[in-house]
Amino acid sequence: MILSLKIKNFLSFKDEVTFSFEATKDKSLEKYQVVEVAPGVRISKLGVVYGANASGKSNLVIAFDFLQVFWFNIPKSKDDLIDSTPFLLDNTSRDNLSEFELTFYIEGKKYIYSLKTTVEKVYSETLIYYPGIRPAEIFTRTLNDNISEIRLNPKLKVSAAAKEEIEVKCLTNMSVFAAYNKVNVQLAEMDVVISFIKKQLLRSVKPTTAIVDYVKAVLFNDNSRKPYILDFLNKADFNITDVDIQAYKDVLSESVVADLKADYNIPDSFIDKIEKERFLQIQTAFFVHKVIDKEGKESLFMLPEGLQSSGTLRIMGLAGVLSRVINQNAFVAIDEIESSLHPKLIEFFIESFLKQSKTAQLLLTTHYDGLLEEEDLLRNDNIWFTNKRKDGSTELYSLSDFKGVNRITSLQKAYKYGKFGAIPNI
Repeated sequence: MILSLKIKNFLSFKDEVTFSFEATKDKSLEKYQVVEVAPGVRISKLGVVYGANASGKSNLVIAFDFLQVFWFNIPKSKDDLIDSTPFLLDNTSRDNLSEFELTFYIEGKKYIYSLKTTVEKVYSETLIYYPGIRPAEIFTRTLNDNISEIRLNPKLKVSAAAKEEIEVKCLTNMSVFAAYNKVNVQLAEMDVVISFIKKQLLRSVKPTTAIVDYVKAVLFNDNSRKPYILDFLNKADFNITDVDIQAYKDVLSESVVADLKADYNIPDSFIDKIEKERFLQIQTAFFVHKVIDKEGKESLFMLPEGLQSSGTLRIMGLAGVLSRVINQNAFVAIDEIESSLHPKLIEFFIESFLKQSKTAQLLLTTHYDGLLEEEDLLRNDNIWFTNKRKDGSTELYSLSDFKGVNRITSLQKAYKYGKFGAIPNI
């Protein structure tokens, strides 16, 4: 589970900020909200971030995404840029390092990953863990004369030749994890971390993320997930009894293939596949609706996804994401959870997550302040705020930082009236 993420000089985070899932001593909703991952270490499963538009909420989500992409990205050349945009609204930060520190727990052990980088090259990268009370190094990577030097813990069972190969393959604009994956060597201490960040740290969900396409692919290839998604739709008050995924092949013309090849963001493996096969497999969902007429007679009607509401499609997509998060005990960030959803569906989604998950974690950004009144869903340490300073930078802080919060009768009203900041200055 993730304990915290520190960010400095990345996008709107000019000064160091820390987002933390660490739970306070508050005992409310503890059964569903808090996991004790190690003696005395209590981690929350939920974080909800409020803030005005352009205050930095989405940038927190992007910071998690940046690390997930950077860890395993293989640049095409040493001149490729790293997507670590610094704070650009002054004349000094743009030349300074962007810094990240992720603290997490795997099977009761604490790990800390640190990264210092510019858009051109990595200056420092470290991974340590706590096999006992004291920390132990797994790797330390530094930049000397524009060459990455990697020091592995001498106690790790790795040959000098393998270490040298990792160092040679580690370009200055890529992670040690990516270089390690290119070498035929196995280190248990590295593999357990790589497995965790690959399987349990999922890419974020944004309003524009094609989660419906993801769910269609899941249902087409794995029917075992369908009962969960259908049950979720029914509990969310949709009269859908089945979803049928049908697929057909769309033959690609030479011009379309050429356009795809010219798109720098499309992976080479995908380009190679379509050049060989010359088609795309298109999946379409058909929804079976149960309706009851005035005489009480039930009828079933099948309608294509194009005739479904955006809310129906959105909640189906989120149900698929939730199923994966719960099954894998994973972490996912969802930006603007309220997009296309009724407030009651937002609350239902959070409630389902809390009741069904074990060690999974959910980070939400939202403008739906009605959640602040849901005392049976949120604890004070779940709630975070982003506030935009006059210099354009973001400050990030928790509701738990405020004194006397328990004496406030309505957190929603207090937030609306600016008690916690993080609202538009109109």
